[in-house]
Amino acid sequence: MHMPLPLTRDLVLIGGGHTHALVLHRWAMHPLPGVRVTVINPDPVAPYTGMLPGFIAGHYRREELDIDLVRLARRAGARLVLGKASALDRTEKLVHVQGRPPIAYDLAAIDIGITSDLPMIPGYRDHAVSAKPLGRYAQQWEDWCAKLETGAVAARIAVIGGGVAGVELALAMAYRLQPHAPQITILQSGALLPNIGAQARKRLIGHLERFSVTIVEQAKVTEVTPLGVILADGTQIAASLVLGAAGSRPQDWLQDTGLELADGFVTVDPYLRSVTDPAIFAVGDCAHMAHAPRAKAGVYAVRQAPYLFDNLRAALGAGRLRAYKPQRDYLKLVSLGDKTALADKWSLPLEGRWLWGLKDRIDAKFMGQFRDPRPMAPALPPAAADGLAEMLGDKPLCGGCGAKMGAQTLRAALPDVTRTDVEAGIGDDAAILRMGDLRQVIATDHLRALTDDPWMMARIAATHALGDIWAMGARPQAALAQVTLPRMAPELQTRTLREVMAGAQSVLEPAGVALVGGHSAMGAEMQLGFTVTGLLDGAATTKAGAQPGDVLILTKPLGTGVIMAAEMQWAAPGGAVAGALHAMVQSQGCAAELLAPVAHAMTDVTGFGLAGHLAEMLEQDGLSARLNLGALPVLDGAEALVAAGYYSSIAADNRAALGAILVAPDTARAALLVDPQTAGGLLAAVAPAQAMAIIAKLQEMGFTAAIVGEVTGQNGPQIIGE
Repeated sequence: MHMPLPLTRDLVLIGGGHTHALVLHRWAMHPLPGVRVTVINPDPVAPYTGMLPGFIAGHYRREELDIDLVRLARRAGARLVLGKASALDRTEKLVHVQGRPPIAYDLAAIDIGITSDLPMIPGYRDHAVSAKPLGRYAQQWEDWCAKLETGAVAARIAVIGGGVAGVELALAMAYRLQPHAPQITILQSGALLPNIGAQARKRLIGHLERFSVTIVEQAKVTEVTPLGVILADGTQIAASLVLGAAGSRPQDWLQDTGLELADGFVTVDPYLRSVTDPAIFAVGDCAHMAHAPRAKAGVYAVRQAPYLFDNLRAALGAGRLRAYKPQRDYLKLVSLGDKTALADKWSLPLEGRWLWGLKDRIDAKFMGQFRDPRPMAPALPPAAADGLAEMLGDKPLCGGCGAKMGAQTLRAALPDVTRTDVEAGIGDDAAILRMGDLRQVIATDHLRALTDDPWMMARIAATHALGDIWAMGARPQAALAQVTLPRMAPELQTRTLREVMAGAQSVLEPAGVALVGGHSAMGAEMQLGFTVTGLLDGAATTKAGAQPGDVLILTKPLGTGVIMAAEMQWAAPGGAVAGALHAMVQSQGCAAELLAPVAHAMTDVTGFGLAGHLAEMLEQDGLSARLNLGALPVLDGAEALVAAGYYSSIAADNRAALGAILVAPDTARAALLVDPQTAGGLLAAVAPAQAMAIIAKLQEMGFTAAIVGEVTGQNGPQIIGE
């Protein structure tokens, strides 16, 4: 049996800044065997600074602005942890992350950028947006523009900060808003554009005047209100959008790391290591190069990348350290709103459309590194048995319920149950065991990992396993864990198992489940599963019992199968993947408590897809159903991925198993009826008189619940999707 090489070291990249993105790009091409790479970032995408003004001006779409960290991490073989780092424990070598257990490291690098927020100004946090971090500003700009188009806000903007960034963004906004005759005011505490050549400054001021942008120098902002900005002299600047672009502030948590800092930024040596701790590197705007101090600029972050890559490898045991010597000056290209730009270097300004074209080509080349082709199909050996090529196909095997065996295979292999104390066995969501007056349900689920984050995968697996217990209307009781981890050093085993157990407990404990033991092993890849029991206080809610006229309620959106299948092929947008992960870990305990007492029949939608599990409900009583395709709740991105030709490993088997039972159009939305769901929603048949009240309560609980169809009558099973 082929086994992957064991893991021996943990490299943790804190932040998804430009330097780290480029390191991941290089790591994908030249990985270091034995190293587990972890990337910690709050969002699944990282906006590229250089294209922000062009996006604000309307020259680029939002997706063109973003580096997709989900795709990049998958390419590099790294695990992506979606969370915000909040502290660093150098004694225990732990990175603390908001909302989850800490991440252990042997070597760590920090690339978390800076912020331009101004918390010292009253009202700023509530009524203003900062230019950095970029993601929030980009989103708020889109939202504000949408309100402007409807007349909900006036085209009045105040920009706090008159450096190059503030001026460039003011010009971009002025260009975009020309049809609305905007009133834009730049508020600068000193003189405008203090860090640029005199000739370039003169030209930029001329462009501000061309767009009728008001400049207020020596302005001290004392308060930001819902109506705008108040200055120290009492002047009120009306604004429906207040943008902070004044200077740069380090992230607050760096203060408590014990690392040597310069004005709050991590002081590093020529090898980009902390001068305090050689196990910590820092790059980009959050670092201060003591050997060669420079202004905060993206060009330095980009050029640090090959040095950081080599030095991380050297610190992990491969190669030699290389000293980074930054250039003294660099070409500054400033967008002028329209598709022209100004260049400044050595105080010699140039201007024109050709410079914007140059900037556009530079930006496109940078972003092109992250827009990669799909992974190559596995190569066949020179000699192979018949059928091997067909079995391998051109797509990787899915994780989660996408790796499940087909329904026909399972039905052919499973034996009949003959014990008299097994009240219900194969065929329902869980078996029902009788022990005197006590009735207990038991079910097991085991998943191939669909994310390399052990904590998140454990949460998904636990939620998925509990679905069978909830679907039966039982009270969850106890669980056994089955954990298979890739081969790794004992210290990494301990770290990983802690993350798995913490993730599992975060789901099981709130559900009232005692984790009472389990089994562990090492294998080729991570696989997690749980055997769960539950107690019945009355009759079980089974798949049987639906009645003609019942409406069908689904508690979660569809699409996890296709999204995670596309993610394995580097094709799913990071935002769609983040949405799918969020949906999979949503607990359904409270939904089950609401539905079980009133449902005539209920099941959870998992590996066989909505249509497959609905067919199991209908065949119990020979019923038929009609599904309203337009009413199906669907995860963002799922339908587009199906339309683009992506599907889960088991989707074709699911469709084949249904045969003539399912009658539906050949559309992307209809294809989602057989998309395998991991930790999918509950599907309940309830009386129509109760349905709307139930939907309202489910939505109040935070579920994307919907009435997706109705039970139409006898002569089934048959499902009509229309």
